[in-house]
Amino acid sequence: MSPPQPIDLLITARWVVPVEPARVVWEDHAVAIEGGAIIEVLPRGDAESKYAPRERVDLPGHALIPGLVNAHTHNPMTLLRGLADDLPLMTWLSDHIWPVEARVIGPEFVRDGVELAIAEMLRGGTTCCNENYFFPDVQAATYRAHGFRARVGLPIIEFPSAWAADRDEYFERALAVHDQYAGDALIATAFAPHAPYTVADASFERIRTLSDQLDLPVHLHLMETAREVEDSRREHGLRPMQRLQKLGLVNDRLIAVHMTQVSDAEIALCAEAGVSVVHCPESNLKLASGFCPAEKLRRAGVNLALGTDGCASNNDLDMFGELRTAALLAKAVAGDAAAFDDAFALRAATLNGAKALQLDAKIGSLEVGKRADLAAVRLDEVETQPLYNVVSHLAYAVSRRQVSDVWIDGAHKLAAGELVDFDLAGVLDKARRWGQRIAVSGGAE
Repeated sequence: MSPPQPIDLLITARWVVPVEPARVVWEDHAVAIEGGAIIEVLPRGDAESKYAPRERVDLPGHALIPGLVNAHTHNPMTLLRGLADDLPLMTWLSDHIWPVEARVIGPEFVRDGVELAIAEMLRGGTTCCNENYFFPDVQAATYRAHGFRARVGLPIIEFPSAWAADRDEYFERALAVHDQYAGDALIATAFAPHAPYTVADASFERIRTLSDQLDLPVHLHLMETAREVEDSRREHGLRPMQRLQKLGLVNDRLIAVHMTQVSDAEIALCAEAGVSVVHCPESNLKLASGFCPAEKLRRAGVNLALGTDGCASNNDLDMFGELRTAALLAKAVAGDAAAFDDAFALRAATLNGAKALQLDAKIGSLEVGKRADLAAVRLDEVETQPLYNVVSHLAYAVSRRQVSDVWIDGAHKLAAGELVDFDLAGVLDKARRWGQRIAVSGGAE
């Protein structure tokens, strides 16, 4: 009999939920990890005799799942949480958010907002995000410093900002950030043109060429409101999706966010072209932007992921809350209680998000060869008893407060509910200082 094999980490759990295959729940199993990768998922007894881990974590009342993927967010905007509530999108943006950003945005604002977001995401089981904001260089450096996985958006917009003065500078700086992080283990990039109503055809054409050359996703807000569609028809004679199709951007690299106004024909086009749609139900509800036809998209075979949007319009980064809202809202919109079922909701928040970000070969499910991005959720608490169906509880009953442990690339980031190697007090102090500064500047009016 051969001696036990040394490995870095062995995690045992009452339930292991791999996401792929769907609805599978393995009882009393273990995940073996070496070099930040999953090398085997097997029964606990077999694991204990086969492996000699340098570290072992036992989770007797927990479900072990893939880390959640927030497929659309603006994480520096955690510092604008609750700034301008109960307003429609364009009023919220034009009269409140953009003026405040013009006064405070800069490298320190972005860094401090991202750090606050990382703390919130880890405490809620999120291990990867798809970012869309200014100063992507600062974002990337901050995520990298904290060992957090992110696809960082390279912003393109037609008006000047603290990040870039004009179109050429946006592209020049975007490519410099892309080159800096090419091949990085945790940080990837994507083009992030804000939206069709803030980006010109010339910029979209340049993005299409570079996206083709570099094989980079294009991450943008699309058909978020009825007004956006009406304005596009008036200014371009086309719906926003038609305009993007004409410009050659409707393909399997497109990450289309919101899509509350998508037509049946456009759903079919997305399915055929391989477009990923990111549904942000709580932000859409709060801004009264409309209802994404999530179940129609799912039935058509469109890859449907979930995102929180930014904290200024949600007002949290709670992916467990988001997947529950998505499932419930989809049933009401479709008029079908079986729509957007529990297993699909969990998949939308994990593997589908990874696929949208072109990271599904690395993360999103507990499979051999994938990176060890994991979250442990306590199911032995009052709110999740009795327990008949683990997947049901993950979709409909679990609170993010029940997340106890998180790993990214095999590194422990949250242990027994406490952030690991993280100056939480310092991050909270900086957040409070930003709140005072913004309030004094008139931003909280």
